[in-house]
Parts: sequence; structure tokens; C-alpha cells
Amino acid sequence: MSATNGQNKYPVGDRQDENWQQGCAIEVAIEDLSDTGDGVGRYEGRVVFVPDAVPGDRLLVRLVRVKPQYANGKLLEVLERSPNRIRPHCIVADKCGGCQWQSVAYSAQLQAKQNLVTQAIARIGGIENPPVETILPSPSPFGYRNKATYPLSRSSLGKVQAGYYEKNSHHLVNINQCPVQDPRLNPLLAEVKQDIQERGWSIYNETEHRGNLRHLALQIGRRTGQILLTLVSANRKVMDIETQAEEWLSRYPDLVGVCLNYNPDRTNAILGEETRCVAGQPYFVDEFAGVQLQLRSDTFFQVNPETAELLLESIASRLDLQGTERLVDAYCGIGTFTLPLAKRVKQAIGLEINPAAIAIAQENARLNGLTNVSFHEGSVEKLLPQLESLGLPEGEKPNIVLLDPPRKGCDRSVLETLIQIAPQQIVYISCKPATLARDLKILCDSGIYRLSFLQPADFFPQTSHVEAVAILVAEG
Repeated sequence: MSATNGQNKYPVGDRQDENWQQGCAIEVAIEDLSDTGDGVGRYEGRVVFVPDAVPGDRLLVRLVRVKPQYANGKLLEVLERSPNRIRPHCIVADKCGGCQWQSVAYSAQLQAKQNLVTQAIARIGGIENPPVETILPSPSPFGYRNKATYPLSRSSLGKVQAGYYEKNSHHLVNINQCPVQDPRLNPLLAEVKQDIQERGWSIYNETEHRGNLRHLALQIGRRTGQILLTLVSANRKVMDIETQAEEWLSRYPDLVGVCLNYNPDRTNAILGEETRCVAGQPYFVDEFAGVQLQLRSDTFFQVNPETAELLLESIASRLDLQGTERLVDAYCGIGTFTLPLAKRVKQAIGLEINPAAIAIAQENARLNGLTNVSFHEGSVEKLLPQLESLGLPEGEKPNIVLLDPPRKGCDRSVLETLIQIAPQQIVYISCKPATLARDLKILCDSGIYRLSFLQPADFFPQTSHVEAVAILVAEG
């Protein structure tokens, strides 16, 4: 790759080191995609990260942040288009920060995610030639999201806006539809904004900490079609919201409830701790992997349930469940994976620190008539060493422990407890390959466990995020 002056539009030095300076323009061939969504190229042996790039592109890039061995660049011109560069589905894809990869053909997205998982496990986990299966694609690369949460704002002309923030900014990109969300939510997005406008409800200004409505959240049962609408407000009271909520229920036959969440804090957190049902019911029902689930506005549930079902089936098939196993699901949430797996094992125990999630999990167990599963509130660090007090028969250990921690991964004490308990199999589900690799290294370096299975899955098409599940088997 050589430096270029782009017809003298951009400064270029005469020597290599002069080219490696902020403001210089260089030619870069893009080879891969990073976990932040940027294209990855090399210039004279050094790495260049370029947003809005596609593997196979040859680009003219201005260096905007330069370090000795890597730099961040800004795309100036596509000199040679990759065969994997496509026209985005969304008219604001170049501005909106919700997606990073709409210009990338789906097959190339999948390959990049496969590479991200493989490279992380090998480089960070220290596992040579990891047993990585072919990534599970999403059945629907578009229209897959069952939940959308939109910040609200007012335009310079006073119009109510809802959308996503522009890349690397807090400037809102107003939208009336989104190609990655369930298309059945699009009419509500456009029309609810207009209703808010006509009601004259104030919109929250985060800079001045004034105003009322902060976010609009829409959730839908992919199989049932039931919809839940939630407004997030800095004030507990919104004038005539009950009247408007009843109008929404009347207008939209699939809308089953309208909720108001109270969040008065100066925070980036979307939801506050208090939610009340304004009209209808405070939950919607959906079906997942053969169980019925009641889901609320503050419930964590996989945004792409179809791919999650494929991953769950892959896990169950690999475990070869016989119905005699005792399973512990750490970080179980509302029991999304616990409940379907409970139908295939002798006993299931769920651990979760969020009391609201535990209450929903227990209700969903009752809803599905599952009596061999119990859910317990508390941190995994505290509860995992006390399984006998949670119903595990004395002297027995779980055959399987399932881990689905936050992006930061497992606390070191959890991994040490697992090494002491030594269940026959550990199933580790992760949304961040780097922390998955870090934790797998600790478990495998113990000499007890061997990585037997690694399955990436695409839960988030058009973005750089990737899910993966690893199965560890106790040696001997």
C-alpha cells in the first residue's frame, strides 16, 4: 500500500515516517473488520482502523489519530469497491449509530464475526486451533429485533423526534422506521411521536435536566404479536396519559399494555427503578423454545429470539441430555434458557442477582407447569458455593453449569468455585469474545477442563456484536 496525494488534496510526506502523521492521506486495503465495527487494514506493517469500510475495499484514508503501531483513519474516497460492499437498506445508515455494517454483505458480516471469535480464543485464550463451528446465521438479517428503545428530543422547529444518536455524538437522527426492528413496530413509532406532539408533552433536555419524556420503548412478541409500549419520564405524572393510553389500546389491536417508567436521575441508564401500568396489562406474552414467557418493559430478553432458539438447540444437542442431569444456570435472568432446559433435565436451579427477574422467572415456571426448577436471588459469587442449601441433594454436584454473564465476564471467584465444584460440563454463553477467551483460559489452565465445542451465533445482524457459546468438558 502506498501513500497518495489524492490529486494534491491531502498532505503526504516524502518518507514513510512522514506519511504516518495526523492529517496525512494514505491508501489502505481493508482486510477484516474489528469488534468495534471498523475496517482493519495495514500500512507498512502497521494497523489502520477505518469506519464505514468493507473487507476488500481499497481506500484513500486520512489519518486522524496516530500511534506508533496503529492509527485511526477517516474514509475520504473509495478507490476500489469491494465485491462485499452493498447499498444500505436504511436511508440514514451513513449517519445513524444504531448499525455499523449495513454496507457489508451479510456473508461477509458472518465471516468477520467468525474471525473475531476464533482470533480472540486463540490470541487471548491461548487455545491453538480452537474447535470453532460455522457461525449460526440469523434467519432474518433485517426486521429481527423484538425491542426498540428510542431517545426523544425536539428539533430546532419544535417537532418531536425519536431515533438513534449519530455516530460518536449525542445528535439525534430522527427516524420513522428502522429496518432492523420488527416491521410491525414501525407504524407505532411514527404515529406515537405525532400524538406526543399534539398532546404538548414536554421533552427532556439532558443538558439542562429539564422537561419530561426521555425515551419511547416498544416491545413485541415475535410469535404472539403482542406489543407493550413504555414511556420513560423524568416526572411521575404526565398530563392525560391515561386518556392517551386508552386511545392507543383502541387504535392498535395488538397493543396489550402501556407503561410509564420513572427515571429522574442524571444518568445514561434508560430505565429507572419504578414502572407503573397506565392502561392494559404490564406485560406481554411470547413463546420461546417451547415455553410461554411473560415479559415486562424492564425484562432482559434476547432481542433476536429466533437465533437464540437455534443456539439453545445447538447447546442441548451437544450436551446430549438424558433427563437425569442436574443443571445450574448462573446469571439466569428471567429463565430464558433455564426453563426450556428444565424440560429436558431432572433438576434445574437458576441464580440471579436481580429480584425483579427472579419474580418473573418464578411466575413463568408456574405458567409452564415446571416443578423441577427453582430460582434464587443473589449474586452468583455468593450462591454458587452454597448449592446444597438451594436444593441440590447433599453430596451431589451439578452435572452442568450454564454461565451467561454480562459483557464483563465472570468474576474470578466464580471461576475458582467452578474449578472446585468441577461439574462434568460447563456451558459458557458470551456476547463479548475477549472476556469469554479470558475466562476460558483460566478454566482450561486449571488442568481440569478442555474446550470441546465453540459455536458463534449472529444475534445482531448489521452490527459488530457477536454471541458465542463454549462447552468445556472435565478431563478424566
